[in-house]
Formats: sequence, C-alpha cells, structure tokens
Amino acid sequence: MTINDWNLIKKLVFIASCASISACLQVYADYFIYWRDLVFREPWRLWSAHWVHVGWIHYLLNMLAFSCLPFIFPHIRIRNFFFLLIVLAPLISLSFYYILPSVEAYAGLSGVLHGLYVAGAVIYSQYKRERKFALLVFSLILAKLLWENTIGQQGTAELIGSPVLVEAHLLGVFWGTILALIALVYRRGKIKIGTAI
Repeated sequence: MTINDWNLIKKLVFIASCASISACLQVYADYFIYWRDLVFREPWRLWSAHWVHVGWIHYLLNMLAFSCLPFIFPHIRIRNFFFLLIVLAPLISLSFYYILPSVEAYAGLSGVLHGLYVAGAVIYSQYKRERKFALLVFSLILAKLLWENTIGQQGTAELIGSPVLVEAHLLGVFWGTILALIALVYRRGKIKIGTAI
C-alpha cells in the first residue's frame, strides 16, 4: 500500500468513526444535548451536545459537511482535525453558558463545523499555492453567515425542523480562527527554535 492509500484509509476510518458515534448518541439525544441547567452537573454535555442533532435530516446534513472536510483540506492531518473537534465543542458550549445565557438548549455539529472550515482556511492561507482556495472558503463562510443572519435562516430551519442558532456558527468561526492562529504562532516558534539549535 502507498502512503496515499493509508491516508485515504485514515480519512475514511475517521469519518466513519465520528459518524457512528454521532448516530449512536442520536438515539438517546436527550441525555447528550446542551441544557444550560445541567451543563456543569453533567459536563459531558459540553462536548456531546455537538454530536447529537434535532433530527436525522439535521444529522445527515452535518455529517455530509463533516465528511467533506478531510478531502477539502487534504494536507491537514487527521490528528489536527481530531484535536479541533475535542477543543471546539467545549469552547462553544462554554461561550453559550457565559456569553449567551439566553441559550437554554443546543444540539448540532454546525458550530464546530464552521470552526473546522475556518481553521482549515486559516492554515491553508499560509501556503502560497493554497491562498486562493483559502480565500474562497473564507468568502463562502462569510456569505453563508450573512445569508443566515438575513433571509436564509428560515429555509434551513424548515429543512431541519428546528430554529437555527446562528450564534453557534459565529462562535465556531471565532474559536476556529483563534485556534488556527495559535497553531500558526506555535508552529513558527517551533521552527525558529529548531533552526537556532
């Protein structure tokens, strides 16, 4: 097997594992969604709320967007996506709790997805050959956020059967950008230290 074959297998296993975990949690969604009153008594909800959905159409839409990630950003390692999945979810949940106390309940991966896509675009913007693509991704996310915050929210809400919490998308973009910038600063510092030795 070639390195490309192994990379493809890793991507497929990653996608299948995440989709399977999400589907299993979906069966008992009430035990995993974000409920403001329960979030510190049942802290798993900080993470798990982003893996359950308001219905199976919502689940399928998010899993479709999630499945595209490793192929849209093929040079980002699966372990980096995994790290972002682990960190973005509680950052968004804690932002709900402390910044948006009016959010009583939340379910869905879309906030994390926005963070993952933006983080990928930030990382890709550092490579000259990938800058146009990164700019395209940024532009599409910005257009989507503008659409959702004006006229588009109703159509999506009807499709998934629940109101869209666009604040989750904005928080995902914010935290995805912050984490990607931290990674870039860390990587540049590591390179400078490595060349000085």
